Amino acid sequence: MSLLEPLRGRSFRALATGRTLATFANAVAPVALAFAVLDLTGSAVDLGLVVGVRSVANIALVLFGGVLADRLPRSVIMQGTEVAAGITQGALAVSVLCGFASIPFLVALSAVNGAVAAISLPAAAAITPQTVSRDQLNQANALIRLLTNTGRVAGAGVAGIVVAVAGSGWAVAVNALLFLAAAVAYRGIRLPRGARIEASHPIAELIAGWHEFRSRTWVWIVVVQFAFVNAAGLGTLVVIGPVVADETFGRTGWGVALAVQTAGSMLGGLIAARRQPRRALFVGVLLVTAEALPVLSLGLWPALIPLLVAMALAGLAMEQFSVVWDVSLQENIPEDRLARVYSYDVLGSLAAMPIGQIAAGPLVEHLGREPVLLGCGVLIVVATLLTLSSRQVRGLVRQRSIALPAT
Repeated sequence: MSLLEPLRGRSFRALATGRTLATFANAVAPVALAFAVLDLTGSAVDLGLVVGVRSVANIALVLFGGVLADRLPRSVIMQGTEVAAGITQGALAVSVLCGFASIPFLVALSAVNGAVAAISLPAAAAITPQTVSRDQLNQANALIRLLTNTGRVAGAGVAGIVVAVAGSGWAVAVNALLFLAAAVAYRGIRLPRGARIEASHPIAELIAGWHEFRSRTWVWIVVVQFAFVNAAGLGTLVVIGPVVADETFGRTGWGVALAVQTAGSMLGGLIAARRQPRRALFVGVLLVTAEALPVLSLGLWPALIPLLVAMALAGLAMEQFSVVWDVSLQENIPEDRLARVYSYDVLGSLAAMPIGQIAAGPLVEHLGREPVLLGCGVLIVVATLLTLSSRQVRGLVRQRSIALPAT
């Protein structure tokens, strides 16, 4: 089966287009926001606070987003959240361009944006199986990730250029328009009858989702792993990376590094789409150790070339894990509970990220940048090796192994 086969369906095309535009927007957002805060105060502590509050809001409402996605039309949820994201980013752009931006205002907008993303994430993750047949899941997930990573490459590159040439305010304005374009694209999704899930009491739905989540050791142990990986990896990179860039290779270089990471992700997605091993989850989890490379690179050798190599390898490895993870959940979790399991996945995976983001600035000030980055890299490797000690993680077998011809 061709990798492009899922694109024959109208709903999948609309989903792929919307998610690509939304990912483009989300690639612009952190770069623009980071340098907007640094332009305003120059403080890594302030930057950690702004991005950390977004993650706190995201975590606080993600379970609610999972319940909504299992009881309401997921495409409608996705349209509404993209419109809301466009409005909040538009307000942020106006504040920066007109000169009345402040840290409290940026914190408030970040909180709203985090809440919107929390409602959107489970719906976006769970809707793919409703737009393709079961035998197209591997191709559909790989293709979605390939297209969204293309959006990340473009977004990171555009963000670095626009910030360097026109300033962070215009970069945020572009970001807002992209979110609105994604909302328009999602209007083309048409789900089959019966795709909507009958609702029961929200508490009962949460309990049912929790049962599905905790009853499978391989699910919750990988989520625990990513609580540490995301806090030590993404939490530090988002805060410390732009600071290192300002001191060394420049803002455009940081945008290029993010783009190179996503280019590596695109290659990883192509590999994952072409073939997955029988014990794909074991291989995918093992590859997560590569997430430590960018952190260690910034700590040991804060120069652009080694960082680009580390980011490319991390992107390639993490994308293969991501495809494996999505397909594993979609093959083994009942469709009517899938969004809630995804919401517990997001909650657990991101729970510690605000701690990493908020603590990164103070830790660097008290301990120094190099010890903090090296410690985070070691933590990622240790958490991954402990996860591989689980027999269920090592033993989960794909329901079918698919080898795809070149397209």
